[in-house]
Amino acid sequence: MEQTNRRQFLNRTLGGGAGLLGGSLASGQERLRAGRRHPNIIFILCDDLGYADLSCYGQEKFRTPNIDRLAAEGLRFTEGYSGCTVCAPSRSVLMTGYHMGHTSVRSNPGGVPILPEDVTVAEVLKTAGYATGMFGKWGLGDIATTGVPWKHGFDEFFGYLHQVHAHFYYAEFLYKNAQEYPLAGNRNKQRSTYSHDAIAQQALNFIGRHKDGSFFCYMPFTIPHWELLVPEDSLAEYRGKFPEPPLFVDSKGHYAAQEYPHAAYAARMDRDVGRVMALLKELKIDDNTIVFFTSDNGPALPIKGDDFFRSKGPLRGHKQNFYEGGIRVPSIVRWPGRVPAGASSDHPWYFADFMPTAAELAGAKTPSGLDGISIVPALLGDKAAGRPQPKHEFMYWELPRYDAKRGEFLKEIPMQAVRMGDWKVVRPKPNGPLELYNLKQDIAETKDVAAANPKVMAKIEEYLKTARVEPRPQREPQHDWWTR
Repeated sequence: MEQTNRRQFLNRTLGGGAGLLGGSLASGQERLRAGRRHPNIIFILCDDLGYADLSCYGQEKFRTPNIDRLAAEGLRFTEGYSGCTVCAPSRSVLMTGYHMGHTSVRSNPGGVPILPEDVTVAEVLKTAGYATGMFGKWGLGDIATTGVPWKHGFDEFFGYLHQVHAHFYYAEFLYKNAQEYPLAGNRNKQRSTYSHDAIAQQALNFIGRHKDGSFFCYMPFTIPHWELLVPEDSLAEYRGKFPEPPLFVDSKGHYAAQEYPHAAYAARMDRDVGRVMALLKELKIDDNTIVFFTSDNGPALPIKGDDFFRSKGPLRGHKQNFYEGGIRVPSIVRWPGRVPAGASSDHPWYFADFMPTAAELAGAKTPSGLDGISIVPALLGDKAAGRPQPKHEFMYWELPRYDAKRGEFLKEIPMQAVRMGDWKVVRPKPNGPLELYNLKQDIAETKDVAAANPKVMAKIEEYLKTARVEPRPQREPQHDWWTR
């Protein structure tokens, strides 16, 4: 679908909202409803959390008991993928349902906005009567741009707009919609209010206020992205247990050295996932709330080359490249009584699939022309969904190189990846040759088999001719928060 038609879709849907909500649902959605209102939807997104950074995915150095319980009570995907290998583009895919060949934000300087005509998941869910809130890191438009969340369907926003601002856990302020919200005790490099704690509390408050209706709560936590700082109450239990070195202090004094931060981050993140789950039970909305948990991309490079925690597990690569370690992420979905408990699935899905999935769960109309496919049958089973789960013929990723000063992309073939069944093609360098791996036989992508499989390569190369459109020019907006 052309970008100029996206807003037309939303206007038509809102204009016909009574019919949409009044019983014109497809038979599969009627089965989904099963006499109850459509589920609340919570989407918890961690930042730079690696595939093996949870004990339920093989982490052996520390435990994540609340997230492990989420997996034990829900469905754990072994082949879930992010939208990209870096922050902002991945979130653009998540919010729009378009993969990296079509989504609006394909650069990562921090504040480039999505377009006015872009339709987000939040806007689609609002057509079905959902209250919408977002708490954490946005990364798709700084203040005074077209991309701020309250212009794209979110009733409430609290957190960071520009993702470089989100590098600092003791920031002087966050945004509450368009207003600066001071964090107590954080002026003049003092550290009193940990931003993650304030964000988590705002999310819990939103859930509590909307317990009697249907809501979408998007929680893109900044943990465990650098700046590697965490309060002492999380750090204490890990001090002295792991030989992870301190990080560094930059020229402005923003990054204070701290020992063992990765394990401590896990404790902070896991604690607040547990608080969310406890609140759902307390409010008696647990059985009508579906919770998604995942990460925006793979882990950052290990500090000083030390891979003590083996955050990527058996995978090759890391954040910023398209080997599996850069884009395969932990993915858990829980909905008591609807999503099977303690199950695992090898169904491949990625962030573009969330838009149509959320729309189907909510009984909303899905925008046409998306790259994503609803995974409701994979979540509930074919019988409950009323149809078998389709699979992507191709899944696509790219990361064009971007000149932030000129606001332009380099004229070259970008880094790319394509998954076709068990086959995975990677172009690891711009304008470089393609590599081919069989993920079923070689999950670590150690053996390039392109030369031995010319027919597979020919099919994927033909797909690549039509997989993308050239990205639009993208300008980084002016901002002053990091010069204060």
